[in-house]
Amino acid sequence: MPELLQRFLIDLETTQGSEEVWRLIVCLGRELKLPCVDFIGASAYRNWKKTLFLRTSYDSAWLSAYNADPDLARWSYFRSHAMDRLTPIAVGLEFLDDYHPLPEARVAVLREAARRGMRAGFSIPLRQNAPSQVGLLTFTGNHSRRDMQRIIQAHGWTLSMAALTAHQRYMYHFTREFPERNQITGKQLELLEMIGAGHQDKQIAAQLEISVSAVRQRLNALIQNTGLSSRTELAALAMSLGVLPDPLHKACQAQVDTQGALEDEALDLLILSGT
Repeated sequence: MPELLQRFLIDLETTQGSEEVWRLIVCLGRELKLPCVDFIGASAYRNWKKTLFLRTSYDSAWLSAYNADPDLARWSYFRSHAMDRLTPIAVGLEFLDDYHPLPEARVAVLREAARRGMRAGFSIPLRQNAPSQVGLLTFTGNHSRRDMQRIIQAHGWTLSMAALTAHQRYMYHFTREFPERNQITGKQLELLEMIGAGHQDKQIAAQLEISVSAVRQRLNALIQNTGLSSRTELAALAMSLGVLPDPLHKACQAQVDTQGALEDEALDLLILSGT
């Protein structure tokens, strides 16, 4: 394992929040002379509009005008590559000829990025399946095509592994920080668990020993804080936050237990046969 990657993973293990993970990612990029880092995640695999977060290590305000144009935004590396593929790619103006013809407006974005010190980079698509998510982490710098190829050849594996593990760690912290980020109280989390378990308002009121109207007041506050609009979405949120156990876990455990029993039985037969 490259020493740089080993150090990164050791530091990643000690992180206590998503902000610390982000700082490690940026520091890695700077160490490899790729100081411009983009990190984007969407909460739905096929719906990039459900953006979870968008982080950059540079002032990206100039991109707002370009991103506001839906016809232009669909040509971004996130939408044109990361949504459907898992392979890392070289990006930027220096690698323009490697892709199918792009609209002139998109080329203008790449030229402006190059003028701002982002001539070439390396993008790693990201996945997380529970819940289904898609992301992209890009490291960019002011490099020629040849110099960027040398960086990828020397450190591409390190960047790829760092991106994949950092994404998992970032999402772990990001999910745990959801209640604080959205000002969800302990009582609202309790209500979220009951909704996720399929309980109706009367059942919840009886269990909490409060009125139905009080339950609905908490429910309205929960909806307002989370931005969700249905009990189904709240139940999905409860599972995402770990408030409820994953129903697939028991099914998988049963399969593992059955497989283990079969293996034990096969081993007993081998012993009895003297094999």
